[in-house]
Amino acid sequence: MYRCSFKYAEQAVYRRFNAIFGKIGRIASDDVLELFKKKCLKVLLYGTEACPLKKSHIASFQFVVKQLFC
Repeated sequence: MYRCSFKYAEQAVYRRFNAIFGKIGRIASDDVLELFKKKCLKVLLYGTEACPLKKSHIASFQFVVKQLFC
């Protein structure tokens, strides 16, 4: 049985979000949420259809999203 690792996807999300956040600063608006959805979220969720997700994977995804918006 093979295992899926989403570690690199999570790292890519952090990198992309930091690049966006570095350019716009601390301006919280709906535009930031849209940029996150379009540029970061799809990187995180890419390939999840092909791999069986465990509860730990889902919790890890939720943690990433919560951390970015705290």
